Amino acid sequence: MSTDQIILFTLFGTVFGMLLWGKFRYDIVAFSALMIGVVLGVVPTKDAFSGFGHPATLVVALVLVVSAGLVRSGAVLLITRTMIDASRSLGAHITLMGAIGGILSAFMNNVAALALLMPVDIQTARKAGRQPGLSLMPLSFATILGGMVTLIGTPPNIIIAAIRQESLGEPFRMFDFAPVGGIAAIAGLVFVALIGWRLIPARDDARITNEDLAQYIAELVVPEDSKHIGKRLSELLSAADAADVSILGLIRDGKRRYGQARSVALKAGDALVLDATPDALDEFRSALGLSLSDTVREEQLKAGGEGVEIIEVVVAENSRLNGRTSQTVGLTWRRRTILLGISRQGRKITTHLRSTELKAGDILLLLVPRDTAADVTEWLGVLPLADRGLAVTDNAKVWLAIGLFGAAVAAASVGLIYLPVALGLVVIAYVLAKIVPLSELYTHIEWPVVVLLGSMIPLGAALETSGGTELISGALLTLTQGLAPWMVLTVLMVVTMTLSDVLNNTATTIVAAPVGIQMAQTLGVSPDPFLMAVAVAASSAFLTPIGHKNNTLILGPGGYSFGDYWRMGLPLEIIVVAVSIPAILVFWPM
Repeated sequence: MSTDQIILFTLFGTVFGMLLWGKFRYDIVAFSALMIGVVLGVVPTKDAFSGFGHPATLVVALVLVVSAGLVRSGAVLLITRTMIDASRSLGAHITLMGAIGGILSAFMNNVAALALLMPVDIQTARKAGRQPGLSLMPLSFATILGGMVTLIGTPPNIIIAAIRQESLGEPFRMFDFAPVGGIAAIAGLVFVALIGWRLIPARDDARITNEDLAQYIAELVVPEDSKHIGKRLSELLSAADAADVSILGLIRDGKRRYGQARSVALKAGDALVLDATPDALDEFRSALGLSLSDTVREEQLKAGGEGVEIIEVVVAENSRLNGRTSQTVGLTWRRRTILLGISRQGRKITTHLRSTELKAGDILLLLVPRDTAADVTEWLGVLPLADRGLAVTDNAKVWLAIGLFGAAVAAASVGLIYLPVALGLVVIAYVLAKIVPLSELYTHIEWPVVVLLGSMIPLGAALETSGGTELISGALLTLTQGLAPWMVLTVLMVVTMTLSDVLNNTATTIVAAPVGIQMAQTLGVSPDPFLMAVAVAASSAFLTPIGHKNNTLILGPGGYSFGDYWRMGLPLEIIVVAVSIPAILVFWPM
């Protein structure tokens, strides 16, 4: 081996070792390795930051922003709120959630898809009286599987497409992954839905870690143009149950009605009194087209154009709210802030929210003009709770968001426009249409992933330029000497899958894809089957909670231990290999 190869292999070995150790965050580890590589001369100085402008890095960042826009516009809620039912059996629930998760993760980042569906799954488990751990792992695996189907579903596919363009002159297109990835995803989803979830060990200590799910007493108003005018309150109970909201009563003309209100026909201006979490409240408001309790102030905030955000605060002893009502303090006209809900454990609230005397210890849900949260909390003398990313869904833009995204995907799929450019145009349109507030544009990008990609891509390129990938491919070919090409393909897939289970799948892809191309060239066959094998294998991280971020996300809420994953993950990985190799040979012949 040359000096450069020794240095690069040492750097990669150190990076992988540090990632396994987990003491330092992966982006710091990768960026440090890049800087060391530049200093030691194995990465040319002119290429040091080339990875940050790489199409793969840009697409990952843009997909996260687009995903946030789809969530904020209510596009995803439109799908989930009509399909989830806590009365279904566990198997049926897993099948349906898995299908929804798989489809969503094909068209949005699979981490974002899980982050969106996980609260829905937890709420459904709570209503059904079962442990969330019985369904969270199947949901995580389903979103990972769904990401294999399209170019933008998972970072490994994006990286594979970019490497193919650099090596062979043309990238994979949007749905080139669909034949193989789709078959693997369908086979995996069938296993997860019918058998896999039964292999998860039951745990009495499984818990929901969301202190988060504090219940608020809140009010939503029936607007003038509501389609629910004339309906009885009891007719809204099914929608309330679906959103996990309790309807406590009705306020009409300033008077509170309770049980008898269920038979009353709704009128414009009626305020529904609800008991709900913030997310459930927003889901119910969005599903029924209701307004906030202070409709005039809500319209003024929207007209102002700066956008709004939701914050949670605790009333302190010395707060100007303690012992007073939000109305007497002048919360709306002094600070343009709307009181959405009050959480007062152990005590009933029997008056209109704005007329309720607030007490120390009350938790308030406030709608404030964007970027004024610090000023509002300081003026009120309240204590802010940790930011949970609460947002107000804007249903008026749901079809605009879907249409823009669909048009971009369609244009990129048929080759009319380069995918990163298409996604960039969608992001610009989302900002101009205020689907994604300008102030939140960069907060949705997962910068550690961007730094990881930007750092590892130049190192991977240096490894290939130095002949390092040729050495690795030569070692694998020596190991598989005399075997048929499809057997060599299987070995590459198993090795890649094993690495992905213990390392970041992005780093695994950057190393394994050039190795696959080199192996194909040595065998004198097409590199495409080998790239497809790497793409599927790098995404198939099902044995551990550290192989994929989705598995890490469910670790706490599901009450899992490190050793729980392989019980369902090992047979799933075997199935993926078993169905993927024949599919690759059919759709991407050597």
